[in-house]
Parts: sequence; structure tokens; C-alpha cells
Amino acid sequence: MQTFSLENFFNPEKIAIVGASENPSKIGYSVLNNLLSAGFEGDIYPVNPRADYILDLNVYNNISELPENLDLAVLTVPKDAVIPAFKELAEIKVRSAVVITAGFKEVGKDGYYLEKELVQLSREHNIPFLGPNCLGMINTGAQMDVTFTTGTPPQGNIAFFSQSGALCQAILDWALGENMGFSKFVSLGNKAVLNEAHMLQHMGSDQETDVILGYIENVTNGRDFLEYSQSMSKNKPVIMIKSGTSTAG
Repeated sequence: MQTFSLENFFNPEKIAIVGASENPSKIGYSVLNNLLSAGFEGDIYPVNPRADYILDLNVYNNISELPENLDLAVLTVPKDAVIPAFKELAEIKVRSAVVITAGFKEVGKDGYYLEKELVQLSREHNIPFLGPNCLGMINTGAQMDVTFTTGTPPQGNIAFFSQSGALCQAILDWALGENMGFSKFVSLGNKAVLNEAHMLQHMGSDQETDVILGYIENVTNGRDFLEYSQSMSKNKPVIMIKSGTSTAG
């Protein structure tokens, strides 16, 4: 398994929202609005080719206009625009990414090869990314919410990751109703690059996390997953739920 430092990913100071939108019904609007509502204090760079201002923020019409070495880029652009956008982000040396856009290996052969190309770009430029086909992620300690869900949970000491976006939404809805806090909240999506083992590795050493919860449908790097689970569980509880372990499942 390729290892990454996820410090820039979980604690960015500069975030670009590629595909930010003025339309409240669009994912690009929800992600930007959630980030602002969470109280993020770093620099935010919305990217949209046809807008000047979104939610009172100055908009960049092209990725090439962005400053270099951004900590995190969140992509909400249409599927066919993801690869060109990722290439442009690599040129400005972005350090990590979240690809929320769907339409990759989960939809069949064409999507599989598109995702494979995205992974190759990630490896060539050393840009770890979450997704594609995910809800995004939250770090309450950094006042950062780059999801398109409704509501940000309060700060807590529980880290949660899930391969199921539907379960992420259900857990968030429940947590908001119960005022349950989280330190990190991550939707893994297709796990093209960052997977459950990477989450365990980071969350196990995260000072804001005392308990790690995970919902997994499969394990990408079994050996690393077991090693990290055994190592991290010596210091904090690690609780995993595996779906599909029965005929009905």
C-alpha cells in the first residue's frame, strides 16, 4: 500500500472548490456552503468558468488562475471534466484532493478505465485523493466540512469512515438529532487511492480521536488493514462493521 502524509488533507489552510455553483440545488453549491457554515478560517477558492462571485466569495474562472501548492482541492465537476481538471491541479502542485463526482468504476467498463486513469495521475504527481463517488469528509477540529450533506456534527472524539454514502448520511442525520460529536467523518466512495487502511493509519495517531468506527464492504489492503487495526487498538478502540457476511447481506 502506498503511504501518504494526510496532514494537508485533514488540516488544510487553502481549499479550492472546483465546480462551485451559484445554484443551491447543485453539489458545488452545497459543498461550498457547508465549508463556510462550518466556520473554516483558511482561504477558500471557488472555481467556476461563468461566475464572478458565489456566496460573497471571489470566483476563479480557471484552475490555472489559482495559487500553487493548495492543500486541498474538492472536485464536483461533471465526470468528463474530472481528468482535465485533475491534470490542471497537478500543474499547480495541489497536495491532496476529494473527488465527489460519480460515474466511475461503479457504473461499468467505461467508468472503470476512467478511474484507472485518475489513479495513474495521482501516482505520477503524488496527489492522494478521496473517492471518487463519495460524499466528501469532515474534520470538526479544523472547522472543515467539504461534504454535500445537510448539517455538520459537533466536535467530538469519535472518528468514522464508511464505504457507503447512504450510511454516512443516515449516521449524520442520527448524530445531529442526538447531538453526537465526531472528530473526523469520511465517506470513502470507490476507494481508488485512499482507503480504510489509510484512515486507520491517520486516525490511530490523531490526538483528537479516541475511538475509531468504520463500515466496510470490502478490504483493499488486507495485510495493512489488519496490521493497523492490531496496532491502533492497543491505544484506542477500533470498531468495524463488515457488510455482506451472510447470504441475505
